[in-house]
Amino acid sequence: MRKIKRLLSIFTHSVYKSRKTQQADLLLLGKILSRQNKALQQVSNLAETEFRVFSQTGDDGIIQYLISKADITDHTFVEFGVENYIESNTRFLLVNDNWSGLVIDGSEKHINFIKTDDICYQHDLSTLCAFITSENINELISSGGISGEIGLLSIDIDGNDYWIWKAINVVSPTIVIVEYNSVLGSERAITVPYNPDFIRTKAHYSNLYFGTSLKALCLLAEEKGYAFVGSNSVGTNAYFVKKERLGSLVPRSAEEGYVQSKFRESRDVNGNLTYLSGKHRYNLIKGLPVYNVITGQVEAL
Repeated sequence: MRKIKRLLSIFTHSVYKSRKTQQADLLLLGKILSRQNKALQQVSNLAETEFRVFSQTGDDGIIQYLISKADITDHTFVEFGVENYIESNTRFLLVNDNWSGLVIDGSEKHINFIKTDDICYQHDLSTLCAFITSENINELISSGGISGEIGLLSIDIDGNDYWIWKAINVVSPTIVIVEYNSVLGSERAITVPYNPDFIRTKAHYSNLYFGTSLKALCLLAEEKGYAFVGSNSVGTNAYFVKKERLGSLVPRSAEEGYVQSKFRESRDVNGNLTYLSGKHRYNLIKGLPVYNVITGQVEAL
């Protein structure tokens, strides 16, 4: 831990340097922490492995740990919902581990930015601009030249995440990362009903009605032959690994791995942040329709 603190101190001083130098320092720190993570044996919680280089929170560290423990034979990834790809789950994987990949986003502006970013010519990275639905996701991935076994799939579209993973069959990833909505709680296996035009900001003014519960994802994972191995410490991303590729990784139950997020991103009818926390967030969307993946029925939240 002292070593990590010293490294973080070194990086802190780099804020006074140029942006390019800062990035070099950050990557160096990431490489050192990556080596430490890959040397770890079994951990009791994925949060123990977290560090951040390009990911929104500590997911870079989790991914580095998982790829060192799971039996991965193909170093290709697919990630969608990446915006401009400055902050993402796979950028460090691309840079640090020299993986290849495909990223998809619905904004032409974001995709054009990625294409002009140095990372696009310095690495084997393909891009696609598309609004993702259950109906088009397999075609989109295959049109990017990717099919069959891949190393990692990352899904974060703030809406139909459950339905998109359910539909995917053109690739068979060893590791799957899917965002879950912890506001939906830990007990019910539910998701927003499928709507190919779903947009989080339009679905409900609160900005809290989207995605899927962790329990629903864990049941889907079981159907697809995956084991749930944990969540990140902020309660946004769930991690799944093919059962036959687990290696030394230990499966967890949804109850063991659920983390209640602390994000206070609720909004009022005028779009202003209201900073609700805890159960107050749930109460704001209580009564809205959700699909129960066990019963196959739409019911009230």
